[in-house]
Amino acid sequence: MFEEDINFIKKLYGHKTFIPLHEPVFLGNEKKYINECIDSTFVSSVGKFVDQFEEMVAAYTGAKYAIATVNGTAALHIALKLVGTDEESEVITQPLTFIATCNAISYCGAKPVFVDVDKETMGLSPKSLHSFLEKETVQKNGVCYNKTTDKKITAVVPMHTFGHPCPIDEIATICNEFNVALIEDAAESLGSYYKGQHTGTFGKLAAFSFNGNKTITTGGGGMLITDDEVLAKKAKHLTTTAKVPHPYEYIHDEIGYNYRLPNLNAALGCAQMEMLDTILQNKRETAKLYQDFFNLQSIAFVTEAEESHVNYWLNAVILKDPKQRDLFLEETNSNGVMTRPIWRLMNKLEMFKECQSTNLSNALWLEERVVNIPSGVRS
Repeated sequence: MFEEDINFIKKLYGHKTFIPLHEPVFLGNEKKYINECIDSTFVSSVGKFVDQFEEMVAAYTGAKYAIATVNGTAALHIALKLVGTDEESEVITQPLTFIATCNAISYCGAKPVFVDVDKETMGLSPKSLHSFLEKETVQKNGVCYNKTTDKKITAVVPMHTFGHPCPIDEIATICNEFNVALIEDAAESLGSYYKGQHTGTFGKLAAFSFNGNKTITTGGGGMLITDDEVLAKKAKHLTTTAKVPHPYEYIHDEIGYNYRLPNLNAALGCAQMEMLDTILQNKRETAKLYQDFFNLQSIAFVTEAEESHVNYWLNAVILKDPKQRDLFLEETNSNGVMTRPIWRLMNKLEMFKECQSTNLSNALWLEERVVNIPSGVRS
């Protein structure tokens, strides 16, 4: 049934025996910088490449500060703690996201509240968010509280799905109106812009991921960005075990985390950042080829929304119904073309099934139809 689609993807990637969903590429100074790092003996959480990597990401995104972490989940966890998220609070997010978003909320002892997404961007719906905040919350001394649970709502965490920006400026306006911090889960969106502004720079804080399957990789790694100097210094402190600077004494002034990115990983990240524009150009060219092909098929290819510039980290198609989706997944994977469905909705998972939710009709519709297709850099 999908022979033509499979043949097109195989042709696109040089008729390889197996075509992965997304694999890293090392096109520049990766080996050189890693060898330099090893020769220096500074392979752990102190070294010049950590500082350089932070500077490169800050400059690229336009953020004033960047703090490197061991992964994107750690960055999001610290961001949530910095705005006061704890066991007495809740965080509004979308149900259509990777588990890391809700894990980070849970690490703080907080509960997620799920609001719907937009079909066009697959990201948090401003309309659904505003409706929930207007009907289900109340302001007490400038703090937003959930009427049902009487818990404070410390943050809204939208996720830029597969690199497609949600209407983040509208979400920022709503967060300001209701006195809730905006933290962007930008794990998948390095290189994506909304109205000319890089994702991750609309809110108080944001988290990026550099896992092995991301647009660029440090093997494992993440980055917290912010324009707030006080929050940046606090983030650096918390991610380095909350150790008070001293020539030789071990003094820690609060519970901290061993979340600092090793210099060895940062060396890889610096080399990857040097090649980011080349990688992004290749990925956008691939997306255009997919778009042209699927325009002639009965399958919809997910393209960037108006006023968005997308990194096309993972390309996605929308099948007409769950039955067609399952057939597509079965035929592609059995023929050496790796595809996968979008995530199962968070509110369907055992640990989050009791969490408060709005009407999630769009998220449910997408869950039943969206499939990711090979999206790696083509040679």
